Amino acid sequence: MKNRAFYHIYPKKTIERIEKKVNYLGFTKKMDCFTFLNFRFLTCFLLFIVILFFTKYGVVLAFIISFLFYVLSERLLLDEKIKKRTKKLENEALFFFEILSLTLETNPYLKGALELTTKNIDSELSLEFQKTLSDVKMGKSFSESLILMKERIPSEAINNILLTLTESSIYGNNIQESLNNQIDYLREKKMLEIKAEISKLPTKISVISVLFFVPIMLLIILAPVLLDFFLP
Repeated sequence: MKNRAFYHIYPKKTIERIEKKVNYLGFTKKMDCFTFLNFRFLTCFLLFIVILFFTKYGVVLAFIISFLFYVLSERLLLDEKIKKRTKKLENEALFFFEILSLTLETNPYLKGALELTTKNIDSELSLEFQKTLSDVKMGKSFSESLILMKERIPSEAINNILLTLTESSIYGNNIQESLNNQIDYLREKKMLEIKAEISKLPTKISVISVLFFVPIMLLIILAPVLLDFFLP
């Protein structure tokens, strides 16, 4: 009820965008949509007042700094965290779904296989599945719980697997082959990321060489000339 008042303060599109991003931080997040929006608004307002009255060029700086904080706060507090969480979840996904696939070979029931897998794997992705299974125990259907989980996962690759699990739950499809195909995709994606990182190494080494080794080499080469110039 208390959040309804904020729907009249902030634009609907802004609320929907921030709410989507906050959900991507996972069910263990420490803030909600309106906590972030209120924090950003109040901080911008305080920055504006402080800079306006306590700096020499307050009129100009107050607008510039407040605007920069307004824009960058969403990027730093939400976008960057979402980016890191996406990478972390995708790193965990390959191992998690490989174990799930092996578990399904002995336990063909998806919910049972997920319960067994989450009990034996300690990861953030495993916690998300534990939350999904907990929602089922609280009365939601399994497919509905998986759909809600998709809203908390920022990775498109993992969401494709969740879609496969959802369709299997609804239509009773054989999930083993589809899951193995998705695992192959995750494995290939991981290999491509590793190759991309390796391909960047020569550039990084070149930059380090320019910044550190080239000046040292120049100093060694020019040392005799500099000594002759500065010493009598």
